[in-house]
Amino acid sequence: MSHFYVVVDSLTDWKPYYSSQDVITFDDYLERVNDRSKKRIRVINLCRDYRYLKTGYYCSLLAEARGHHVLPSLMTINDLGRKSLSSIQLTDTSQLVNRLPLGNEGEQLTFRCWFGKTLNPALAKLAAKLFEKFPTPLLEITLQFKQHWQVKQVKGVSLKALVDPAEQEAFAETFEKFSLQMWRKSKTRKAYRYDLAILVNPDDPLPPSDDAALKQFKKAANQLGIATEFITRKDYMRLAEFDGLFIRETTSVEDHTYQFAKKAEAEGLMVIDDALSILRCTNKIYLADLLNTHKIPTPKTVIINQPSEQALLKLENEIGFPMVLKIPDGSFSRGVVKVENAEELTEQAKILLKQSVMLLAQEYMYTQYDWRIGILNNKPLFACRYYMVDDHWQIYKHESQDTQSGGFETLPTFEAPKAVIDIALKAAKLIGNGFYGVDIKQSGDRVVIIEVNDNPSIDSGVEDKYLGEELYHEIMKDFLLRMESLGR
Repeated sequence: MSHFYVVVDSLTDWKPYYSSQDVITFDDYLERVNDRSKKRIRVINLCRDYRYLKTGYYCSLLAEARGHHVLPSLMTINDLGRKSLSSIQLTDTSQLVNRLPLGNEGEQLTFRCWFGKTLNPALAKLAAKLFEKFPTPLLEITLQFKQHWQVKQVKGVSLKALVDPAEQEAFAETFEKFSLQMWRKSKTRKAYRYDLAILVNPDDPLPPSDDAALKQFKKAANQLGIATEFITRKDYMRLAEFDGLFIRETTSVEDHTYQFAKKAEAEGLMVIDDALSILRCTNKIYLADLLNTHKIPTPKTVIINQPSEQALLKLENEIGFPMVLKIPDGSFSRGVVKVENAEELTEQAKILLKQSVMLLAQEYMYTQYDWRIGILNNKPLFACRYYMVDDHWQIYKHESQDTQSGGFETLPTFEAPKAVIDIALKAAKLIGNGFYGVDIKQSGDRVVIIEVNDNPSIDSGVEDKYLGEELYHEIMKDFLLRMESLGR
């Protein structure tokens, strides 16, 4: 279980807001040096002065020394206090300030934001960006017009800076959402041992879990004493509120999902998918080399980086036709093409190499279905056969406005061939101890790994067809055990 302290210089600073025993003075926080009553403590530092050796500075310094998770961090305070560092941090805000209406030469505009929110809609995106760069409860930003708008100053301010009732009300509402507590009025909330964030993308056309499955995850977590909240990429700065992060949107090293995993791990959260698993699974070049190094069977595989006649001829000789070309970071069969002859190989290699400087060329193995073995913490959890789309060679067929998928068959893991389970476990162990979906082709006695997915699909009525609610319970139980092992 985690807990908030809100630290102020004087309780009168909190007078406009709903009183709480968790709002304490800096002097009181000093006295709680040996507070072990909570497994995880987060501190919102709202002291009046963050300058060097002032109370705000010491509050964050002591919080970090005590292993508490504090906002703002000492690094943020130092960045705000050193003009050279803050200037570097502001280099990519010009696009946002340039969207503002033109001003008069020398004109200044000062506004405040709380947890990245502000009252002026025109400044909302800039406020969010500055909070992302300088995570501080209350910021005061000064803009200056010199031929164009530019950020002149960013500084942390105290609650006493909020004298406008509208700003006070907005701060209270934002703080309530940020902390998952009610500060303007009392609110009954069922006590849970842990808080789990589930990262989703409502606009993802092919999410790892459908709405029904997400509800089952929530239900299973609640039954185990874990409170859940569905978050999106906009909630990046709220990660410190939680004890765990479950990523349920398509992952990539190049987007926010990887950054979420990295930040959550830095905050001490238990994370699935962890950043290292995302790194290892989402790049097929890395995965192919990893499997080859450890002598895990795969289809014949060659890595290419140029569509020269000599390189393509070598592919033809080593693999033969038909063969499959893949970009390193494709998902759900995207960026994967089958070529039947040298002409198609030349054409498709040139097209795909415009997307990536390296490609994977693999032997084509015809099978009616691919195995998917779900592995959780190095134990088999479910087994599925995903069948190819009719008159197509893949389990997914992407058309201009639609995506088709083939049929499926979900089995208990003990009914899957032992060779399939064994190779899935070997491959997953190379990635880590998280939650993986291992894709396998079986042709007679030959069993090979196609890829390992770091966020395998769990859809209602598909992967849970055999285990039902027990599937969600097992995954959430693993989260519970992991959080308990970290002393949460």
